[in-house]
Amino acid sequence: MNSALPAPADIVDLPRVQVGAQPQHLLTTLLGDYWAGCREHIPSVVLVSLLADFDVSTVGARAALSRLSRRGLLEPSRIGRNTYYGLTAEASLAVRESLNRTFGFGLRHEPWDGRWTVAAFSIPEGQRDVRHAVRARLRWLGFAPLYDGMWVTPRLVGEAARRVFAELGVSASTVLITTSEARRTDPRPPMAAWDLSELQHTYEDFVSTYAPLLERVRHGDVQGAEALAARTAVLESWARFPSLDPDLPIDLLPGRWPRREARTVFAEIYDGLAAPAVTRVRDLLAVVSPDLADLVRLHTTVG
Repeated sequence: MNSALPAPADIVDLPRVQVGAQPQHLLTTLLGDYWAGCREHIPSVVLVSLLADFDVSTVGARAALSRLSRRGLLEPSRIGRNTYYGLTAEASLAVRESLNRTFGFGLRHEPWDGRWTVAAFSIPEGQRDVRHAVRARLRWLGFAPLYDGMWVTPRLVGEAARRVFAELGVSASTVLITTSEARRTDPRPPMAAWDLSELQHTYEDFVSTYAPLLERVRHGDVQGAEALAARTAVLESWARFPSLDPDLPIDLLPGRWPRREARTVFAEIYDGLAAPAVTRVRDLLAVVSPDLADLVRLHTTVG
């Protein structure tokens, strides 16, 4: 795999996925999922109604809109006494890049060429913000820490890693491409950067958690607000995997690795709920702005 430019989601400070209610993250996800590429703004009352499907209160929804606007991720507009919102161009690009990464995850099956990218760096204790940013952006590129200041990935992303260090002003850094002939006696072979037992359990837990929903989707039993909420839930659950597993080459993994099964479960649920979820968003828009309802985007993991 060739090095690529850092993804926009590397740079734009999108809301983080957290445990519990997360209206800011939900809003950016929903706008990226159903309103991608549309420059028209959506009435705030519709966005509040959308979040109500996720048990977010009116107060919480309006607070999220205000905070996202202050952060420069949403741009507001007014028509008369009504307020409308849309993602800024930069936020829209970042959200779509993040979603595309999520949709493409788990599809790699090409043989691994045996090469590792190693990034070594030293950041003073006082520069904690820089340290956090470096770690977040290295994880986005598929790295994991073998040691505190030495991160590795089986992907060829050397140039992208160098750009991360340059942009964040980390001069005490080195990036190199190497091969590894790690022996069983080596205390920390490169694959020790990942806890494969925990990762395998996480995939298996994903499959078992969503198996009942998958059966209902296959029977067409999930509609309306439930379809919208369930589709977003499975998307956000699957979106956590790229930061845990940089599509680790199958050559390096134990047999019967569950990533492909988990990917199948995600894709079938997400794609199977596309039509009812889009209908739900269009119905909410049609109540207030019928002219905007037809702009809601329907897409699946394949396009």
